[in-house]
Amino acid sequence: MTAALQSDYPPESEWTTDDLDALPEDGRRRELLDGVLLMSPSPTRTHQTIAGHLMAALDEDCPDGYDVTQAVEVRINRTRSFIPDVLITTAAAAAREPSKYEPHEVVVAIEIVSPNTRSIDRVLKPALYAQAGIPYYWRIETEGALEVVTYRIDAVNEVYTETGRWTKFVDTGEPFPINLPISRITPRVR
Repeated sequence: MTAALQSDYPPESEWTTDDLDALPEDGRRRELLDGVLLMSPSPTRTHQTIAGHLMAALDEDCPDGYDVTQAVEVRINRTRSFIPDVLITTAAAAAREPSKYEPHEVVVAIEIVSPNTRSIDRVLKPALYAQAGIPYYWRIETEGALEVVTYRIDAVNEVYTETGRWTKFVDTGEPFPINLPISRITPRVR
């Protein structure tokens, strides 16, 4: 593996979370999908503004027992690791100041759809987050007016069921009462 880290070549076998840990802290967003290294381009200003506003808004109403953060890695297994744009986790997990969460510590994984990640955010990540047992998934659509699509897990079938499409307010009681005006997360300049 050391040779792979010192060259442009991947390891001889699949990438693992150990390989991720050995990479330099250079600000690049690296995720693993079944041993394949995924690197996303830097997010846009709009993407980051939505993530920042959403994190702040959710944090204001976040009750004890939960914590809101953004862009912290979720280690699903040794060859699968993702970085949701915004996460709601258990407060107990947040108290240990992690740089990585286990799936059972994540309550909501939220992805903001970008042109480069449409298929990943709409199809791939929700399927894999559900398989990992993360109870809720939110997807924020950014083409045109913002839309927040919320999902709850069907744990028996390991899939998400849509619970709402929100264009004015996210008004849900899951995982805690949330009444969030979409205008609060909409960037001033779009």
